[in-house]
Amino acid sequence: MLIKRKSIEKEESSRPATAAAAPKAARKPKYAPVTLSEQDGVRYLHFGTEWVQGAMRIRKPDWPELEYAQQMMAWMLWIEQPRRIAQLGLGTAALTKFCYKQFAQADVTAIELNPSVIAICESMFKLPQNDERLHVLEMDALDFVNDKANHGALDALQVDLYDATARGPVLDTPEFYQACNACLADDGIMTVNLFGDHPSYAKNIKAMKFAFDQVICLPQVHDGNVVAIAFRRARPIDLEALKLRAAQIVADTKLPAKSWVKGIQQALQK
Repeated sequence: MLIKRKSIEKEESSRPATAAAAPKAARKPKYAPVTLSEQDGVRYLHFGTEWVQGAMRIRKPDWPELEYAQQMMAWMLWIEQPRRIAQLGLGTAALTKFCYKQFAQADVTAIELNPSVIAICESMFKLPQNDERLHVLEMDALDFVNDKANHGALDALQVDLYDATARGPVLDTPEFYQACNACLADDGIMTVNLFGDHPSYAKNIKAMKFAFDQVICLPQVHDGNVVAIAFRRARPIDLEALKLRAAQIVADTKLPAKSWVKGIQQALQK
């Protein structure tokens, strides 16, 4: 089974005007169908293709099942008590649910354009209802990051925006990543799910390095997923301190944080 990415489909179409003087018809997004599969106790989300868009182990609904989703939490190596976390692209709500449960004092926001994805997460992937800490919003991720009300507000931003045909992130410009940067607090960190053997990879890395002071990529997992860690403010990488922090993360959460530190060390040696 291909496990490469989580995505949203946004393809726009327009209705031809019936007369020269008639106003343009509103452009509406079209979404790929939301489909499900199950295997060995794991429920998978698809958008009408074999591509896996996210997963949930049915007996552990709050656990990020896929390794790349676990790597998206690598910002925990530097941030122990986040106050506000946002996720762009809901998928199966794996990151949203984990953050909501793990950080009891944090405000957790998820942005998803496709209303069907939100509905399926609520009905089939154990997504809790919104409350004073959890905010799942049906909106465009670009609108969210461009909203000045969100600037300087986030400690951690997790970006996982793909289309259903696996062509690369749907938002990948320097301007988009600059807006992501603007949403972070001074010591904020962004993690992004990329696809290492796709032409979009180099474009995204170049755009991130334009917008952020420091970018580190973890080793590829699954069939191509690469998680990039982008720091709003460049910082020295103290591997010994990270190893100690990783051990604490493993003890507290069982996330494979020690492997993240090994990946960071490999990246620094390149």
